[in-house]
Formats: sequence, structure tokens, C-alpha cells
Amino acid sequence: MTVVPTPRHLEAESMLSRKFGKETVNYFGGSPLNRVAFLRTESPFLSAALKHPTSRFLLFNHLAPLVRTPSEIYYASYKDLEPLVPADTYDKSEDEVIKEYDSAVARPLLIFLGLDQSGLQGELTYKDYKGTPYFAVDLTPKGSFEVQAKGVISAMESQGLSFDEGRVISAFPADVAGVYAHARALLDWNTRNVFCGTCGHPTLSVNAGTKRACPATDAALVRAGASTDGSRPICTTRTTISNISFPRTDPTIIVAVLSHDAQRMLLGRQKRWPAHWYSTLAGFLEPAESIEDAVRREVWEESGVVLSRVIIHSSQPWPYPANLMIGAIAQVGCPADETINLKHDPELEDAKWFDIAEVQEALDVGTSALGEPPGPGYKEGGLRLPPKTAIAYQLIAAVTRGDVLAGIHEAKI
Repeated sequence: MTVVPTPRHLEAESMLSRKFGKETVNYFGGSPLNRVAFLRTESPFLSAALKHPTSRFLLFNHLAPLVRTPSEIYYASYKDLEPLVPADTYDKSEDEVIKEYDSAVARPLLIFLGLDQSGLQGELTYKDYKGTPYFAVDLTPKGSFEVQAKGVISAMESQGLSFDEGRVISAFPADVAGVYAHARALLDWNTRNVFCGTCGHPTLSVNAGTKRACPATDAALVRAGASTDGSRPICTTRTTISNISFPRTDPTIIVAVLSHDAQRMLLGRQKRWPAHWYSTLAGFLEPAESIEDAVRREVWEESGVVLSRVIIHSSQPWPYPANLMIGAIAQVGCPADETINLKHDPELEDAKWFDIAEVQEALDVGTSALGEPPGPGYKEGGLRLPPKTAIAYQLIAAVTRGDVLAGIHEAKI
């Protein structure tokens, strides 16, 4: 496993860090890779990276990652993938690939993730850049490469490896989780966008897996006798600003809500959750809505509580499939605004105000992932909360244990 030093920005002193404290890096965030996005169109770099002996490949089957154990991801080498991924994959430029597009010729989805620049022995050197290349590969058997994909999968499983089909991955080390999240999000987006949203024709993965193009021609049409030169029908995707579609990210707010006197915290629960398991409130941003307005709207819609001040705490990538959780802390302005009303939006089964002391106790003994038992020392009937890998936990902890609550109390004096 790659040993990753603590990111420099977490240790560096500055006026902002002294005033607001160290930055919170949530699970799935803080990937150790340098994405070097400007190299994604450089065929010589990608070709060298693909075949470099130190390159590491994260393998997925139906979006499930290949692992040794639930807590240890497996990194394949190019040698493992040679039967499936041709050595000439990146030999042609992006323009040439688009011009020669043939929808009948399928290749597995291959995504360049970035370079690990922590100084591993034998790393790739290209121009001014050094590092160990990381890729993600979709092994899902399909089309013309089904046999080869099944062969690679069989070879991996014969070594005792398996694909982790858990709904949410939470056992990887933090640095590995960041790389996994990056890979899964891009694989998921590519598989959801194999057809153009404008004309409905097949699209082509370009830019090392981070964009999709709608080619103007398709050699398969010539063979089928549908076109003499392979031209596809006019598509406005190609005649407007860009012939490219980009990965989407869906912003979502999640908020720890304090009472007007900062002595209680508002938490809610959904019916499908275990008994006594509560969490912070959350919801999607809507078009033309600020983060702060979305926090106030979602809290009122789900609980009836009216918020005043909203501050942004931290964020968390959430690759299921493409969310960015924007964590906030908010407070009610007066007692009259604390009345709970669940009639607006039936999403929550319950919402309650909990004393800070009860929340602190739950952080100590009552945290767990969904479907897992709480920690030792938990007494049946007590409050249960999300695990440390959830941004909800970090928001709750920031209020009950950190400087946020201390600052509120000092302001009241």
C-alpha cells in the first residue's frame, strides 16, 4: 500500500489556520494523487504511463472494486491486463481517435486518475513530472471484449481476490478511499452517458476517460450500408460551443443545526434506519440557489425549523454516484423558530432536539455504519449516530467537541 505523507496544507501555519483551525478532510476527500489534468490529451505520456512497470490499476466489475479484503484494495499491473487492454491504446491522438470512430469496436473503459508523487522507487518520468501512474479499468464483460474481460476476472479470482459489492465502501484507509472515490465516480458517469443526450447516438470516451465526445462520423455506418462516408445526422452538440460532455457533480447540503441557546442539536431519522439511529439533515441544491439558502430551505421543509445564520464547515465527495456533500453548521435565531413540524415533507420519520451532552455520549459509544452494531459501552435505547467516515459525524463532532461551540458560548458572554 502506498505510504502517503500528511498533505502539506494540513500542517502549514497561516493566519487563516490560526484563526479557524486546521482544515477538515472528510472520508473520500484528500486523494494523494496529482491529477495532472493537462496531460490527459498527451498521447506519448498516456502511452508511457499505461505500460510503465510501476503503474497501478484499480479494477472494477459492475462498479464493484477488486479487493484482497474489505479493507485492502488490489492494484493490478499492466501485465495482468495485457489480454484486455491493447498496448497501442494511446498511440493515436484524440483527434485521430474521434475521426476514426467505429461504434462496433468496443474497448474496456480505461481512465487515467493521476500520479502518486510521493517518491516511490522506479516512478515514471515525463518532461517535468515524476510519479507512479494510477488508472481505473472497467472489467464488466460486454460486447466484443466479453471473453477477454471474463478471462481477466477469472485470473484475479483464482488468486483469492474478489469484487466488493457493498453498497458503500467505508473500510479502505483514507488515502485509498480518495483514489477509489475518484475512480468510481468517473466509471459510473461514463457508463451512464454512452449515448449523446442531444441526438441519441453512441458517444466516445476521450480525455483519458474524463470527457465524452459525439463523433461526426461512424465507420460502422459504412459497413451497414447506412452511409457512404460514415456521416452521422447533424447534432447540435457538435455545432455549438463544444462537442464534449463533462462529468456531472450533484451538490448536496448536509447540516448540523444548533438551538438558539446552543444547548441542543436537531437530528432526524428515516424509517429504514435502525432504532435510535439519527443523523444530520441533508438535501440537494436546486438551480439558482445558494448553499446557505439551500440549507435553510431543506431544514424548514424536512423539520419545520427556521434557521438564521449558516456557516460552511467542510465538504465530502460522495461517489454514489456523483454527489458533493457540502457540510454546514447553522443556528436558530429564537425559541419560536425551533418548533418541529414534519408535515411539509414526509421524508423524515422523526426529528428531535437532543441535548449536547447526549450527543457527546453518542459520539463516544453509539456510532456505527448502517447495518452494523454500535460501539462498546452503548446502552440499548441510547442515541446512535453515523460513523467517523461520514461527514455527518464530523459536523456533529465539530459542534460538540471543537472550537465551533466554544466560539458560540464566548459570543454569548
